Amino acid sequence: MTPILAAFQFLTIFPTIVKRMFTSQEMGRAVGWFPLVGVTLGFALYGVNYLASLLFPPMVSAALTLFAWIAFTRFFHLDGFMDSLDGLFGGWTPERRLEIMKDSRMGAFGTIGGILVLLTKFAALSSTSVLFPSIMLATTLGRWASPLVIYFFPYAREDGLGIEMKRNVTIREIIIATVITGVTSWLVFGWLGFAFMLGAAVIGFLTAAYAMRLLPGLTGDIYGAVTTLVEMLILVFFTIQ
Repeated sequence: MTPILAAFQFLTIFPTIVKRMFTSQEMGRAVGWFPLVGVTLGFALYGVNYLASLLFPPMVSAALTLFAWIAFTRFFHLDGFMDSLDGLFGGWTPERRLEIMKDSRMGAFGTIGGILVLLTKFAALSSTSVLFPSIMLATTLGRWASPLVIYFFPYAREDGLGIEMKRNVTIREIIIATVITGVTSWLVFGWLGFAFMLGAAVIGFLTAAYAMRLLPGLTGDIYGAVTTLVEMLILVFFTIQ
């Protein structure tokens, strides 16, 4: 159970049950359970939207759902996305880009990018007529794409939590994550769910490949950017008329 608890405590505001630092091996094994966190988050967000819709119009319900989305995940993935934009577009050398991404201060690229992502998610949540599958697939596939890039791409730094996680992720974790995601995708959207899985993998690999053009490897911020982009694009897809 420890890797599962590690995944929930790492990615969400889930109460701290294991009151100690997780080992590198535990964090590596936790990666396989990231999609399970996504499934749980999806149900929670749909519940928030359902309750909000009993009292408020669709746009207010969408705003409250988005607020809960950010709060439940502690701004974790959005912060990584914004830091990634600042670093990738604000630096001229790989070293400078990594330095900017490590800086806690927010720059223009990150601020504008974060606003645009939130606006896009809000518009999608308030426009779709198939809210349950869109939320479930967005949260689950976003947390499946990140384990893929963690496993298949090198890490940029030689220290920090990210490299310890990377070193301890094996094909076993990828199989676990893929099984959880595959079963969820099929139950939520039938055979088309597997097409969404393929799309999420493509988005993740393209994002990682672009980052590799500018950096010597990926970082935790890039992992967050992958999750954020997959979530946003899946929500947008479900608004197609």
